[in-house]
Amino acid sequence: MQIGIPRALSYYNFFPFWYGFFSDLGIEIVLSDPTTKQTMTTGSSLVVPETCLPVKVYVGHILNLLDKKVDKIFVPSLQSILPKIYNCSKLRGLPDLIRNVVKRDFTMIEATLDKSEKNHGLYDFLMEIAKYFDITDFERVKKASKNAWRVYNNFQVMTRSGVPYKKALKSAIENKVIISENDKMYPISVALVAHGYNLYDERVSMKIFDKLEALGVRVHTADQLTLEQMKEGLNSMHSRLYWANEYEMTGAASHYIQDKNIDGIITINAFGCGPDSLMLERISRFSRKSGKPILNLSIDEHTGEAGFVTRIEAFIDMLYRKKRSSILNKIKIKNVKENYSSINCKDLISDSSY
Repeated sequence: MQIGIPRALSYYNFFPFWYGFFSDLGIEIVLSDPTTKQTMTTGSSLVVPETCLPVKVYVGHILNLLDKKVDKIFVPSLQSILPKIYNCSKLRGLPDLIRNVVKRDFTMIEATLDKSEKNHGLYDFLMEIAKYFDITDFERVKKASKNAWRVYNNFQVMTRSGVPYKKALKSAIENKVIISENDKMYPISVALVAHGYNLYDERVSMKIFDKLEALGVRVHTADQLTLEQMKEGLNSMHSRLYWANEYEMTGAASHYIQDKNIDGIITINAFGCGPDSLMLERISRFSRKSGKPILNLSIDEHTGEAGFVTRIEAFIDMLYRKKRSSILNKIKIKNVKENYSSINCKDLISDSSY
């Protein structure tokens, strides 16, 4: 038994879970290759121009799996992960989109998760997936889900401790748990706010983690926060949860905007993304009100790396200058106070100039 999983969209949030689930059921996972320019080009050629970049990339990964002769591909419809909390319409209708634009023979595993519907929980979703492989034993599926949660929870423990995404993913799949021991001192700390598919896809984000590391910047992401911290961040902006991925955007951004150890915020969003445009407007206003510098980066398949890097370097340079200026001001104030306290009051009174 074999299943193809596109290395795009929900892969970056939930692959540890799917790995634990499918491997326990004895189903071999075939991943599409990492995103390339060709992936973007082939995906973009099949959809209308207004389609957002992450969906174009997803279509490209479907084609990549078909080129690998994979006949069953996992294309879930993640409607709602909590009651009345919905995903973007493009993600909700992903199976329909793929069915209409990819005219090649394959079996699409299009199970639906919709927690806004009564009597439609996670087990119903998992049983729907398992039936594609003629697995109907509920206890077997339940056991596989426990293994899935174990792998996923190990992955979260590592990312929250500061272990880089790729290292945490590799360790979780290998059934290992490691804790970050990065004691390196960084002069600047930045919060990088984006959806996982815009952040950890190295072609889409243009290896932004490596670029910031080279500039001497410590990067913080939503993966390092607990759900409670993101909820508090959302509440502090007097915002109500509507979109399924709003915690990792609005909640995380609000938390880091209020964190005095964070020098600036960088957001990455796909051009034309409706939910993101609303969330980023709220984030930008809250950031300006709080006095925290923010850089909003918008990407699509035509985004050039040179301009992308120039904007990042200029923003980081501004943060360095801002921090130096703040340190120098503190030193000056301290020196003035020390000089003033060392003056003898009797000398001041006896001085004829006073």
